[in-house]
Amino acid sequence: MSKRTIIFTLVALMLSLTAMAAEPMRATYNLNDNWQFYYAADADATNARIVTLPHTWNTECSEGEYTRTMANYTRELHIPHLWEGRRLFLRFGGVQSVADVFVNGSHVGSHEGGFTAFTLEITDKVRFGADNFIRVMASNSMRSDVLPTSVDMNLAGGIYRDVELLVTSENIISPLHLSTDGVYVIQQSITEDVAKGVVRVYVSAPTMDHASVTMRIVGADGYEVDHSVVRNAKLVEGRPIELPFEIAAPKLWSPTSPELYRVEVTLGDVRNPEDMVSLLTGFRSISVSDDNKLCINGRPFMVRGVNMAHDRRHRGTAVTAADIDADLAIVKDMGANAIRSIYGPHRQDMYERCDRDGVLVWVDMPLSRSPLSFSDVCYYPTTAFRDNGFRQLEEIVAQNMNHPSVVMWGLFEQVWQRGDDVVGYVRELNERAHSLDPSRLTVGCSSTDGEINFITDLIVFRQSVGYLKGSVEDVVVWCRQLATNKAWSAMRYGVCYGEEGNVEHRTEKIERAQRSSSYHPERRQTYMHERYADILGEADIFWGMWLNSMFDYASSRRPYGLNQAGLVADDHATKKDAYYLYRTLWNDSEPTLYITERRWSERRSTTQSIDVYSSTGTPTVMVDGESVAVRRVAEGQYRADSLVLRGRVVVVAVDSLGCLRDSVILNVGRSTLLR
Repeated sequence: MSKRTIIFTLVALMLSLTAMAAEPMRATYNLNDNWQFYYAADADATNARIVTLPHTWNTECSEGEYTRTMANYTRELHIPHLWEGRRLFLRFGGVQSVADVFVNGSHVGSHEGGFTAFTLEITDKVRFGADNFIRVMASNSMRSDVLPTSVDMNLAGGIYRDVELLVTSENIISPLHLSTDGVYVIQQSITEDVAKGVVRVYVSAPTMDHASVTMRIVGADGYEVDHSVVRNAKLVEGRPIELPFEIAAPKLWSPTSPELYRVEVTLGDVRNPEDMVSLLTGFRSISVSDDNKLCINGRPFMVRGVNMAHDRRHRGTAVTAADIDADLAIVKDMGANAIRSIYGPHRQDMYERCDRDGVLVWVDMPLSRSPLSFSDVCYYPTTAFRDNGFRQLEEIVAQNMNHPSVVMWGLFEQVWQRGDDVVGYVRELNERAHSLDPSRLTVGCSSTDGEINFITDLIVFRQSVGYLKGSVEDVVVWCRQLATNKAWSAMRYGVCYGEEGNVEHRTEKIERAQRSSSYHPERRQTYMHERYADILGEADIFWGMWLNSMFDYASSRRPYGLNQAGLVADDHATKKDAYYLYRTLWNDSEPTLYITERRWSERRSTTQSIDVYSSTGTPTVMVDGESVAVRRVAEGQYRADSLVLRGRVVVVAVDSLGCLRDSVILNVGRSTLLR
């Protein structure tokens, strides 16, 4: 070997060693780009096209079409020689609803359930220093053994959340335990004086029999508040290492003061660690008082919540972190302080934002029954169905355990007790949820009477009287019965309500909805919300009020392919009148002034009323420059009625402080096509 060759060899070796030394203990790489997509029904991949994740094929279908099928996603991935000796994992944020993953033709794993993440190790299937071929077969086809089997929201198929490649050293804090970071902060006793619990750590170390683990907790000010070490612990497959913590005078997390701590866990010598995981969490207690108040850290908190589905127009469920930020900004602008993730968890971005902003979260598992006639079977008493539900609950709890904003686990949505005994299954789910996480409450949403309402810690009644049946005023009687019936006194109940309203539909006369009709005028939705908000607010017997829902969402069995019960349309921009009602009642930081029924600009009758929402007291209302009499209808609701108007009319409202102004133009007395 020549001297020159030896020098080149030494230089190459030094560069290689330098690169290896620079490699972090663990590194995460985004794999959202350069996927080839084609339907499984295609004979080959000749029709494949390049897509970027998040992706769902349902946005590519004809308008109004909801396709439940199977498709392939393929991608090449170069794995450098430098990574030999390291471990590689693929983490999928969500695939709807069933996924099978292959690397270089070898099956590496599958996952059943569309709302939770899953992680697969691919170390022994890849070729280092070469291009590797990844295939994901995704299916959103109906399955009787994968929840949900009955749902009002479209389950848009595809890899609709991010995909990441995780590269680690050999001995690590496990990313395989239910697709988490392998670290769980278990809160056992939380008071203003002290926060106690354990940090549970799962280790995956194929070349180690024993391991040392160090845990430290750091406050927002950068100061360490607790430190714990377990030295030379024997490693047993599936058994975690537990490190106790105790924080004196903790800064407790609450909606008004969302204090967060950083928890750092190190595997091995802290000076030369094998692996390290860092996460943010908060400490708080959750309880419900004898007088039916939800308490955060022992203090009552009135929940003003909204149901949130998972999709938006032209995106389907393939939403981005930016979409989540925009949605939460609308929720907060309206004044809501809680969200409910219906049917299953949202992206982790949402809960991280809620942690920072102090928004409470209710996360459902996907045991639901569609409220529509002739809906699918919601419960199959088979081993496969039951086990899938247990597994999804376990994943939901594990993956959201460390979020202080998540305060309750939802176990069912309007399931019926007819036929097979779903009540027994709900009892088992409730026991498992408490076993997995004793620190949080369980909740169910019910539209039926009976035993099912007495299982979970909290129950929320889905009320709709006055929409298809009865009168809205019947809610007064219902509230009285709830408050006085001794048999129901053991329940800790909230209420959920809301029905459809289409911003394109107009009506002169507000009438009860007909089951066979697809006509949903916005005025009817507004009236229902106005009366419910007033009646339920006066009753003051509920721990929380939940609006169904925040945004319209895709629902193939409904007219127009939408559930239009949202306070905002499916474009997540068009705000309905009911949105401004709750902004008036709930937003304590910014005033609201809004003239309602502005989309009903062409009016037939010459005798009209002008309704105004105002959060600052009685507004001044002027019609063509002249003030008219205004009366208070309910909290935040004002009306100028019995006005005789003709032709083009300009209506102006000014709030009592003289700071806000709103105006609309009406055309009155013309013949219209309104019902």
